[in-house]
Amino acid sequence: MLATSMPLAWGLERATLPTAFLLGPMIAAIGFGIGGTKLQSPPWAFTCAQAIIGCLVASDMNASILATVSRDWATILVVISTTIAAGATAGWTLARLKVLPAATAAWGSSPGGSSAMVAMAEEHGADARLVAFMQYLRLTIVVLSASVVSRFLPHIGPATAATILAPKAATLMAPKAATLMAPKAAQVASGSFRTLLKTFAVAGFGGVAGRRLRIPAGPLLVSMLVGVLLQVNGLIRMDLPPWLLGVAYTAVGWHIGLDFTREVVVHAWRALPRVLVATFMLIGLCAGSAWVLTWLLHVDPLTAYLATSPGGLGSMAILAASSPVNISFVLAVQTMRVFAVVLTGPPIARLIIRLS
Repeated sequence: MLATSMPLAWGLERATLPTAFLLGPMIAAIGFGIGGTKLQSPPWAFTCAQAIIGCLVASDMNASILATVSRDWATILVVISTTIAAGATAGWTLARLKVLPAATAAWGSSPGGSSAMVAMAEEHGADARLVAFMQYLRLTIVVLSASVVSRFLPHIGPATAATILAPKAATLMAPKAATLMAPKAAQVASGSFRTLLKTFAVAGFGGVAGRRLRIPAGPLLVSMLVGVLLQVNGLIRMDLPPWLLGVAYTAVGWHIGLDFTREVVVHAWRALPRVLVATFMLIGLCAGSAWVLTWLLHVDPLTAYLATSPGGLGSMAILAASSPVNISFVLAVQTMRVFAVVLTGPPIARLIIRLS
């Protein structure tokens, strides 16, 4: 799978698509999963990847995310409500047309918190296999479509290998190349190593605490919040080399792709066309809310699109970090949406079941 993933990743990178080292491994893993592989993505690998991505987000963030939420909380609330309403509409449509059982349609159409929705669906009597199929199919389509859209929306230029792996890699490489020629090379290397160790410490704490707290995307959120707090107060500076980010992206791609097993795909094959229609309807409704967002707050189209996309927080974090967008705003909206979706999931599912 590694031998298949890397050529795909490099090919997508040459096509200047963001997050090539996420998309390539994910596509390869989908093929292996449907082909009946016995390979599994170990939970600890995904936890570590989430923690590293949380540190990546923290490296480009500061107190501006709190300022963004406090300043634009009303608009963010409207955007989140619109996204949740769009997911509920898609679920109700599938249930009303009898494409899927009402409970399965409701949980499968929830716009975010994929792993939490699958776990909660089992506890509420829905078919967890179909819910997983709908959630991860939507996640895959959102990641692919967002990657393509981010290539063509305004302010997006050709991406290099460095910018795909780390937003600041290109700017960091030049000064580091100069310092390698300086007499203080040993001190620079030592300082970078200490910074990397501190970054690992934040990621380790975030990974363990996030798992114990049992919240969706916990390792990512805890690592991100701890990293931001430490960095804002000048206690640490995040340093994430491109090779580390490449490993993290690959782990996330494999985790998503391997969930597509042959059993799940065969079980949902008959409902696939209508599920795809509902998925694109949800993406279209969210894109509409992105247009409203650009009009209300005058943010650039790509920032608005990534902020409203109904994908996973980790995937959107990677896309935002790999693109010239307002990452604070994107993460503020996406983070609040994750918590809102988890909190409103059960009552919305009960409402869809009752209405259908």
